[in-house]
Amino acid sequence: MTDTTDIPVKSTRVSFDVVEALQELDEAGATEISDYLGIAKSTAHDHLRTLEKLELVINENGRYRTSTRFLDFGGYARQQMKIYNVARPEVQKLAEKTGEHSNLMVEEHGRGVFLYKSEGTDAVQLDTYNGYRVHLQTTAMGKAILAHFPEKRVRDILDRHGLPKITEHTIDDEETLFEELEQIRQQGYARDLEERVRGMRCVAAPILRDGEVLGAVSVSGPASRMQGERFETEIPDHVMGTANVIEVNIAYS
Repeated sequence: MTDTTDIPVKSTRVSFDVVEALQELDEAGATEISDYLGIAKSTAHDHLRTLEKLELVINENGRYRTSTRFLDFGGYARQQMKIYNVARPEVQKLAEKTGEHSNLMVEEHGRGVFLYKSEGTDAVQLDTYNGYRVHLQTTAMGKAILAHFPEKRVRDILDRHGLPKITEHTIDDEETLFEELEQIRQQGYARDLEERVRGMRCVAAPILRDGEVLGAVSVSGPASRMQGERFETEIPDHVMGTANVIEVNIAYS
């Protein structure tokens, strides 16, 4: 759940908690929401009914799920972002060139957001989707972004969201993370060695403008294919080349 300890309008917080609970549970009735959030069943029911009237959730025989109204909001927000419009065709080309998943990420409120993804001919099935949010240190793109933030901003993000261990390979130690961020700055790209998804590796490069990091682009694939010269040289070159093209296009569009 989102940290909502300092929210001025508490009822808005509860409604949003209900929406997040529906996303976590896929679908639920008022009793399940009540138990999940630790609120009265009548409160859960009132919020669900209000959200239904606002067309934000769907009620099917007492089972509620989020509606596609959120897709409308998210789609509009994404369409207004210059980095999305500029990077999308380059991300598609990167997926075609490598045959793997190609991704675009930005940071919002201390989390990484998958803004766009494209699948190459050999791409495997993953749990990510447009709008999917992750802890930054768990992905190559997130680490590429963190590497170009001021240290204070990185520490503020860690204070807010922590360093959760998603797999046995996830970085969950601040000293180790800062050492890797320095290495990323030096080599120009970041790697994810099964740190969010077991069996998957990733290479990412930051998208920079005048020293400011705007986001990151990546290629991810099965560890069996992401190894040797392909993982050490070929994929990093493709990813950094794509990031450079996006940077130039952003500067002159």
